[in-house]
This record gives sequence, structure tokens and C-alpha cells, in this order.
Amino acid sequence: MPPRHALLVATWIAATVAAPAAVACSSCGCSLSSDWSSQGISPSGEGFRFDFRFDYFNQDQLRSGRHKVDRGSLEIPNDQEIQQTTINRNYALGFDYSPNREWGVNVQLPYYNRYHTTIAAGDTEVSTSHTQSIGDVRVVGRYLGLTEDQSVGMQLGFKLATGSFDNNFIAGPQQGEPLDRGLQPGTGTTDLLVGAFNFGALSRNWDYFAQGMLQQPLNSRDGFRPGTGFNLNAGFRYVGIDHVVPSIQLNARIEGRESGPNADVENSGASLVYLSPGVNFQIADRLHGYVFAQVPVYQRVNGLQIEPRYTVTLGVYYTM
Repeated sequence: MPPRHALLVATWIAATVAAPAAVACSSCGCSLSSDWSSQGISPSGEGFRFDFRFDYFNQDQLRSGRHKVDRGSLEIPNDQEIQQTTINRNYALGFDYSPNREWGVNVQLPYYNRYHTTIAAGDTEVSTSHTQSIGDVRVVGRYLGLTEDQSVGMQLGFKLATGSFDNNFIAGPQQGEPLDRGLQPGTGTTDLLVGAFNFGALSRNWDYFAQGMLQQPLNSRDGFRPGTGFNLNAGFRYVGIDHVVPSIQLNARIEGRESGPNADVENSGASLVYLSPGVNFQIADRLHGYVFAQVPVYQRVNGLQIEPRYTVTLGVYYTM
């Protein structure tokens, strides 16, 4: 693999930890690698990079186990919560610095705009929430000096408790009551992030990667502890076209149940797999853009949860 291509593949691996991880029913459930070179190591092997990303997904499909659930078949009022929809418009500002070709650090600042409707257990009317807030910041370091060709790397970092977790419902029978912790912008916990990756070339124009990332909460906060999560990502890209790089990924996430007196234990935790085609394109000399679509290919949830039918991701990044 040419050095430039190898370094660009490594940047895609580094980007996998930047996507917001799922917490209960509040996000798409996987870690999308938004672009091969939006974060991580530049072709020169060092320098600064800045990334801005937007994700849109509407969670409106009620599911139980591996199957869809027809809301019309459920009695109202019900002894279970019947979620209606969660419209997510999420933003992420990324900063990345590489002092050399072996070491680097990535910082991600998320901002969530989330509109949610549900019928709580025992209610007959819809309750509404709308949270707009900074989420939990992620700081992740990486090391690519394990092999001479830098095709194997390690990642270590933390998710910090910077997001709020005290938002309330704003309308309906539950007005003024606390919003489910899985829907809050932050978990209130500090989580350890540990990952490893490998990449290489299949041919002159085709590259591949594989990466795993464990997210382990280190504490609980206000009666809530998110479940342990594991992301597994693999992908291919075609580099035979000038200024345009199409790619495809398979993103999987396994997450355990929440725990604690303020957790929705029965309706949390899932195993999710998504197929994610996308393209990166050059806008200017140091400015690039990317577009991805993400569609579910396997979904298994605990209890009753709502999941998206698709996700759209747009972004730009600038290298210095």
C-alpha cells in the first residue's frame, strides 16, 4: 500500500471512536466512520485537522426483540410505555492533532437537538420533550507504532460527563417530570474507551479496515449506569477515482442493559448491525466533504424500543 493511502486508511479507523455511542433508545446504536481522512493522521503524518458533522435520523419504528410492533395492536392505556418518535438532529465538532506519524489525539464535542414523543405507562395522551444541549465530550489517543508499516494500532480514551441529564418533559401528562435517562444529552458517567484496528490493501485501488472498540462505564451517577457497549466496524473503499472516494461499511454494536433505580432496565440494551455506503469528495485544496447513508440489516432490542429506518450523515473537514 502506498504510504499516503495507508495513512488515509488509518485516519478512517481513528474516526470510528468519534461518533456518538448509543445509550438506550436515544441514538442509532452504532459507530459510523464518517470519513477515512476527516480525523487522524494527515498524508504528511502530522498536523491539525478540524471536522464538522451532522447526523439526522428519525426513530419511529417500534420494535421488540427482532420484530416490528404494530402500535395499533396495543391497548391504551398500557402498563408499558409506548414510545412514538424521536427526531434526532445531532452535530459534532472535531479537533485532531498528530505530532508525528505514530501518535495522535482526537477530541469530539457533540451537540444534540432531540424531539421526543411518548405515551407513558398508564397515560392515554402523548407527552413531549425537546432537548437542545451539548453532549458528552470524547478524548481519544491513538498509537500506530506497533508494526513497521503502521497497519496495526491501539486507541485509548475517555467519554467525559459534560452533557446534562436533568431535562424534563415539556408538554402532556408527564410535563415537568424527568425525561428518561437514556434520552438525556449526557449519561452523567465517565466511560473508558479501548480499541484496536488493522488495515491494508486488497489491490491497487481497494483498501480495507477492521476495528473494535469497547466502551466501559467507570461509575454510576444519580441512580443510573449505562450498559457496556462494544462496536465492531469493517469497511472497504475505492481509491481509483480522482477527488472522489466511494466506500461502504458494516457497523455493529452490542450494548448491555442499563442499571440503577433511574434506569429503564427492561427496555434498554440491543444488538444492531448497519450497512453504510458513502462517498468522500474534495471541495478545495485542504477542504473535503462526505455524505453517508446508513440502513439497518439486523436489529434485536430488549423490551420495547424505537429504532430508525435510516440515518443520513453530512460533513466537512479541513486539514492544516
